Amino acid sequence: MSLSLFPFGRLRLLSLLVLIGRLAAGELGLETKKSEYTLFRPTPDALRRELSTDRPDQTESPYTVDAGRFQIEVDGFNFSLDRDTAEGGDLRVRTYMAAATNFKVGLTHRMDLQWMVDPYVRVRTSNRQTRRTESVAGFGEVTTRLKVNLWGNDGGSTAFAVMPFVKWPLSPSEVRNGETEGGVIFILGYELPGGWSSAVMAEIDLLADGAGGYDRAYINSITFAHALTSKVSGYVEVFTVVGDAPGFRWQGQLDFGLTLAWTDDLQFDCGCNFGVTRSAPDIQPFVGFSRRF
Repeated sequence: MSLSLFPFGRLRLLSLLVLIGRLAAGELGLETKKSEYTLFRPTPDALRRELSTDRPDQTESPYTVDAGRFQIEVDGFNFSLDRDTAEGGDLRVRTYMAAATNFKVGLTHRMDLQWMVDPYVRVRTSNRQTRRTESVAGFGEVTTRLKVNLWGNDGGSTAFAVMPFVKWPLSPSEVRNGETEGGVIFILGYELPGGWSSAVMAEIDLLADGAGGYDRAYINSITFAHALTSKVSGYVEVFTVVGDAPGFRWQGQLDFGLTLAWTDDLQFDCGCNFGVTRSAPDIQPFVGFSRRF
């Protein structure tokens, strides 16, 4: 009988895949120990997993914050330059962001809740032909995300997570569109030979089109990371965006970055994203840090 005709067929198949993933990860025993911990009964230090962050690369992590634990991930300073010379023009857009923060809290041993806040955004647009410059600044967007790890959170060579999210419809401003937007992210992490690790991400966004409807954007990325010393690691990443909005041009970036594990609970990072297509930002350097409590 086909899955389309068998009641709950797809749900049972998904449950089977999750069970196989957990068995492959060899984490069922540890999961039993950690499943009793919640937001109000924090995971003890002895059972915490290694610090894992959704920054600095653009590919998210499949691992969640331990139950009852808190984590902040801060983009201390982020700058992007995008030069558009389409149709003979010469437009330069500089975007500055400061203290963009992701606040995380572990709800269960497989689920965390996140609030992403952009406290300060400044956009400076210069038209080199007309010699006119415009600048706008203000409080940016607020986004809530829920990450659910399906397997591999506490061991194994692979890990998989799903993360739906919604951007709140704050009042419109010069740096906000005032619309409800959202989407869902799928992340698969896996180990490679020679001390390498990798993750792939697929994301679907629903973006307001300004006319009461929504356009779709599709994000795909892959990142490769390797330890350089006992505390320093590096990564390289390919990041792409395609969409169905009228006139949308696909965007591609090649990203590089470093992380420094200062302690078990504190990590510093820096990096730069480079546009490899005309529609992508030309260059995007950043520095930041992550702290677990």
